[in-house]
Amino acid sequence: MSKLLYYLKPHKKLLIGAVIFLFFNNFSAMFLPTLTARLINIGVANGDFSYIYRISVHMLAIAVLGGLSSIISVILSSKVTAAFCRDLREAVFIKAQQYSLNDFQTIGTPSMIIRCTNDINIIQKSGMMFLRVLLPAPLMTVVGLTLAFRTNVRMAFFFVAVIVIFGTMAYFIGRKAVPLFRQIQVKMDRLTYVLRESITGVRVIRAFNREEFEKQRFAASCHDYRDIAVKTNKIFAVLMPSLFLILDLSVASIIWFGGILVSNGSMEIGSIFALIEYLTIILFCGVMAVMGFMEIPRALSSAARLNEVLNLSPEITDQPVAITETIQKGFLEFRDVTFQYSNAEEPVLSHISFTAGPGKTTAIIGGTGSGKSTVANLIPRFFPIQKGEILLNGMNIAHYPQKVLRDKIGFIPQKAFLFRGTVESNIRFGKEDATMEEIEAAAKTAQAHEFIQGLENGYQSYVAQSGSNLSGGQKQRVAIARALVKKPQVYVFDDSFSALDFKTDSMLRKALRNEIKDSALIIVAQRISTILDADQIIVLDEGKIAGIGRHEELMKTCTIYQQIATTQLSEEELSGKENKGYEHA
Repeated sequence: MSKLLYYLKPHKKLLIGAVIFLFFNNFSAMFLPTLTARLINIGVANGDFSYIYRISVHMLAIAVLGGLSSIISVILSSKVTAAFCRDLREAVFIKAQQYSLNDFQTIGTPSMIIRCTNDINIIQKSGMMFLRVLLPAPLMTVVGLTLAFRTNVRMAFFFVAVIVIFGTMAYFIGRKAVPLFRQIQVKMDRLTYVLRESITGVRVIRAFNREEFEKQRFAASCHDYRDIAVKTNKIFAVLMPSLFLILDLSVASIIWFGGILVSNGSMEIGSIFALIEYLTIILFCGVMAVMGFMEIPRALSSAARLNEVLNLSPEITDQPVAITETIQKGFLEFRDVTFQYSNAEEPVLSHISFTAGPGKTTAIIGGTGSGKSTVANLIPRFFPIQKGEILLNGMNIAHYPQKVLRDKIGFIPQKAFLFRGTVESNIRFGKEDATMEEIEAAAKTAQAHEFIQGLENGYQSYVAQSGSNLSGGQKQRVAIARALVKKPQVYVFDDSFSALDFKTDSMLRKALRNEIKDSALIIVAQRISTILDADQIIVLDEGKIAGIGRHEELMKTCTIYQQIATTQLSEEELSGKENKGYEHA
């Protein structure tokens, strides 16, 4: 909890101001009944109009000041809670940006979304209720009892009995409600997960006619959430009428016993009105405090979940090491690299060693699950390796600040992802200060310029979220242009040509020749036709290097490569004519 309170410190002045005005508003409300009693007992009883006017003016002034204090208190409280949750949401977002892919898997994407939205909203709502309702309740109770004892001791003890009954009921109801609030958070996570999966996988669901199954699965999650919510609401359905019943019975009792005391001359009639107001204010504050108190467990649960995000130490951190690049730019080397995913039984890569120099193309191929994409993901340091070294320009990538390292790498993932905006803004994502000429040059190299020009607004054409209004090949080419505009020292294509037709694939690779003169090019591929002209081809099998060399060499020495080639290439291509079509592309 102390971690969250840290983000409240910048707003402590607003917080203090809100508390001061809040207490002034409540004190003014508490002293109005005292003035009412004096008005009736002295002014009305004696027919003293001057006294009535004077007390009335005082009451009016206190009411106006109390109302203004209430308005200012609400404004300040709203600003404090809104600013606090804004800073908290920003802190959680920034912290999440530091996580590795393993860290994200620890928390889960649906849960992270809920924590950044619903959990922080609960904290904001609870914080507002704490400031407005829960904080002044104990003090108002003490002040109300003190004034009641000053008015009439015997009736004040009745107040104590009512407050004890009220507190006991609230305690037992709270014991039942608190565990349910914790369960609601878990059910909300599950509901969000199912909903998100159903929306993102809608095409697969329709393709396999699984709409009814998904409806049932979503309905089951909704029913689980509903059952807990109904139980919680039933408790509140019992709580509120019970508390107001206590309030009404208490008022009736004050009038009854107070009337007896007035008839005996033991108490003045104005004091009855004052006692009724004192009790009403005390119990009303108590009712609101109970409602606020019911929110506290939810807020504490949400705070604990946010603390998990803020306290989770990122798996990958920057080291305070000076950058000492010892060799030419664009030189990448794997030295006996072994990598194993967290909670995996065996390493996915074992003893991987190779070099990739500037102006050279290094291709990686292998069967499904051989570790091709894992090699690509290790280069930008998305995961930490357990053994060995990965060097860039002669320096271990673990010694680079992550921002510096990734500025040197142009990464094109297997699944192209575009952001909502325009074509230009998506390409400029790779280099913020890129000129229009640089953007167009990158698009031309990526074979995207022609189709972009054919769009209604060219480079200013709208791109929907995830690029859903573009085809797979169009998205892939824009994603490639986004990496090319950086002009990095290392290009990493993680099976990025799979969405392209053979002609576009060939033209793109031909255009890349001029782009990689000072950069290393790493291509992860499944199609041999994409890597026939590579300077070296690395063949992976079950996480180990089964062969390394050019296409002609591997066709003679590597059985795994021969098997892949046999399934993909024709007899003419296998006999040595495979480059003919490419050379004339």
